[in-house]
Amino acid sequence: MSTILSSEQIYDDSPLDTVERVAGAADLHFERFNDEELLAAHYTGPWCAYEMWFAYSSDVDALEFRCGFDMKVPTERLDDVCNLLAQINEKMWLGHFDLREDERRPTWRHTFIFRGAPRPAEAQIEDMLGIALQECNRFYPAFQHVIWAGKSPHEALELALFETFGEA
Repeated sequence: MSTILSSEQIYDDSPLDTVERVAGAADLHFERFNDEELLAAHYTGPWCAYEMWFAYSSDVDALEFRCGFDMKVPTERLDDVCNLLAQINEKMWLGHFDLREDERRPTWRHTFIFRGAPRPAEAQIEDMLGIALQECNRFYPAFQHVIWAGKSPHEALELALFETFGEA
């Protein structure tokens, strides 16, 4: 059985090099800290600014991507936000949201594990960036409803997932 490869060029370099090529093509300004860490300053979406961060671990041969909201969860809303995270993650196909205790800001995460497989193609990195921004934009209102409007996690999620059709 033969394998059909796409016409895209697959590089045999660090996955972070691929990320840099994609970021450059998308006019995202990234800063490379070292061979295993790359940080995007900010991307401004329709709701807020997002900070994107990539890390590659040669020890486990994996590339992690995080896309964090520009918001901090107040202590009194932590339990409700954690409940909201669990409800959102049940609806996710790729990636998940988490809340680091030290930063207390919702962050979408996904990790590619290579373990000897070819490095990601540029299209895969583009897809991951697109999915992250789509999911962050989709669920940002739910976090806002819980944190600032005092809504229950269930109610906030229903409001965020409510789809409208047409234009007013």
